[in-house]
Amino acid sequence: MSMAAVPLTSVLSTSTAAPPALSFEIVTGHLHNPLYVTSPRADSRRLFVVEQTGHVMLIKDGALLPTPFLDLTGVVKFGGEQGLLCIAFHPEYSTNGQFFVSYSRDPDNAVVVERYVVSSDPDLADPTSGTEMLEIPLAQDFHNGGMLAFGPLDGLLYVSTGDGGSDADLTNPAQDKSSRCGKLLRIDVDHTSPGLPYAIPFDNPFAGATPGADEIWAMGFRNPWRFSFDRQTGALYLGDVGQGLREEIDYQAPGAAGGANFGWPCIEGNVCAGLGGPCDCLSPSFKKPIHLYDHTQGCAVIGGYVYRGSAIPALKGTYLFGDACDRIWSFKYNGSTVSELVDRTTQLDPGPNAFNLASLGEDAAGELYVVYESGHVVRIVADDSTAPASVLGGGGGGGCR
Repeated sequence: MSMAAVPLTSVLSTSTAAPPALSFEIVTGHLHNPLYVTSPRADSRRLFVVEQTGHVMLIKDGALLPTPFLDLTGVVKFGGEQGLLCIAFHPEYSTNGQFFVSYSRDPDNAVVVERYVVSSDPDLADPTSGTEMLEIPLAQDFHNGGMLAFGPLDGLLYVSTGDGGSDADLTNPAQDKSSRCGKLLRIDVDHTSPGLPYAIPFDNPFAGATPGADEIWAMGFRNPWRFSFDRQTGALYLGDVGQGLREEIDYQAPGAAGGANFGWPCIEGNVCAGLGGPCDCLSPSFKKPIHLYDHTQGCAVIGGYVYRGSAIPALKGTYLFGDACDRIWSFKYNGSTVSELVDRTTQLDPGPNAFNLASLGEDAAGELYVVYESGHVVRIVADDSTAPASVLGGGGGGGCR
């Protein structure tokens, strides 16, 4: 098995401009295994927090409400990497009340995507309104993926799926066009195709008669735990958790066509892993990550967000992302070059009581948050009293979630 590094197509540049110093404000520390935080469009009063145990909790006007917005503990399989994984609100949530959740189903290991609607009480979902949209069977209980997000340019729902676990190195579902595992899926939840509760977008790369699962948008992922769209440009940023060699941030330009192949398990980051059978690691068909690092710097990448809020003007256009080993970085990307790579770990460290970074999140105004499985949600804020963080001169190369 060759372990040669594959050259990246982009390079890291340095910048003479001092990046803004950051700090944090604790929003709450009383959640149970939180994994994600978000808000519907134009909802400035509320934050919705996904708890891995099966609850969607609500923070309203800064206070954590005691009653869950939605309780799925009766159907969610909780433990390890399994549980309630994500929530996404329909772009027209204010009028149609629709939102979508993904979770690991009990008693099997399937990752399920369901649609729900809000009740007459805006702080409570209708628990009887669930409609199954997608079911992704998994042979093992990890590498679920499970991130949900609507594309700002097309209004379609994107769903990340993991490759299903360690045996996937041999069975290679991430490179199997007929499998929906190890993929980024894309569906139209506002229409239906024959026999489906959703429609297949006509420009999905394997739609119709083209061989392959119709829902696939991109492929070649190990465990794309978190991804996001730049709300201003529509660019896609995705953190794919590596195995033992590299952690990577993948990118798709605004309006890019589907069908990108990011190489797992042939390539891990920029290293020829050679798993899943013979492969050409130098094949131009594999799309390279824009940033990567190894396990001297972290253990499992957590994809983040491009900052588009108003509270920290100097941070606009900066991508912030994390690692499950409680590290946070930021950089800027112009479509070809990563610049201003900054280690934010010390600035955004809420102390020993907040640990196990699970996700970053974005509210309706574009402000960013960090979620810790210890029960904490913190808001990223400016810290004008702190000396500017140094700009790093280069990136590294690793992790396993």
